[in-house]
Amino acid sequence: MAGAAPTTAFGQAVIGPPGSGKTTYCLGMSEFLRALGRRVAVVNLDPANEGLPYECAVDVGELVGLGDVMDALRLGPNGGLLYCMEYLEANLDWLRAKLDPLRGHYFLFDCPGQVELCTHHGALRNIFSQMAQWDLRLTAVHLVDSHYCTDPAKFISVLCTSLATMLHVELPHVNLLSKMDLIEHYGKLAFNLDYYTEVLDLSYLLDHLASDPFFRHYRQLNEKLVQLIEDYSLVSFIPLNIQDKESIQRVLQAVDKANGYCFGVQEQRSLEAMMSAAVGADFHFSSTLGIQEKYLAPSDQSVEQEAMQL
Repeated sequence: MAGAAPTTAFGQAVIGPPGSGKTTYCLGMSEFLRALGRRVAVVNLDPANEGLPYECAVDVGELVGLGDVMDALRLGPNGGLLYCMEYLEANLDWLRAKLDPLRGHYFLFDCPGQVELCTHHGALRNIFSQMAQWDLRLTAVHLVDSHYCTDPAKFISVLCTSLATMLHVELPHVNLLSKMDLIEHYGKLAFNLDYYTEVLDLSYLLDHLASDPFFRHYRQLNEKLVQLIEDYSLVSFIPLNIQDKESIQRVLQAVDKANGYCFGVQEQRSLEAMMSAAVGADFHFSSTLGIQEKYLAPSDQSVEQEAMQL
């Protein structure tokens, strides 16, 4: 029927550990999408989120509050947050009633930062699964702090967490290295940026860890973790600075390709634009190199000198 709201909706489930920039991402991405002409609805699924900087279309705080749960059940913040997600899962009719009037909008779901919810607890995954049955096509956008790249041990930990999240959430997935403008505030990168974004040969990280007396004792454990990551060969990252429009555009292109929005009927697109998204015509290496030149200080050593140090 002419003028009817589209039945299929698209959106992003923004996940990641606490402090990785999920709420800031939702603010920046919503402003960017509105500038492109998309109708955006930001949904806050984090009951611990206070003082939201964006205009919130749906707030889970109207259904359940973290403070009330902690007081009533004598739970800590972690247990209280898990209970809130289980309560939302048990009351999905409330969420659907809130989302149905917003059909035709592009959704941004600001999710809790509890790592367990994305690695082994089932509530959030079940909520996403139910949304899929409502014909809501989501892409999981997983944010991690880029400065973890400066520490080989932390970077391996981030890879393990990202892999576990990808396998557990069961959604099309885009991993982001957030806060790229702060990447070297905690130390220098041992390798070029594309080594971390493409997750290249991780044996070089093992060599870095072997130089540390503490991690030398855990070399076999680290080797097994690296082998697991490389066997799956699923994890890669897109660098993001939410203040940089070019950076946001690269992320949006990957997200639209993942959830199928670029092939939808909600926006008129030329065949050339759709084929560009399909084949990934934006050369990732070139864009990563440009980001490295923009945010990373140039190294005083040549590649040969760095190799000799290794």
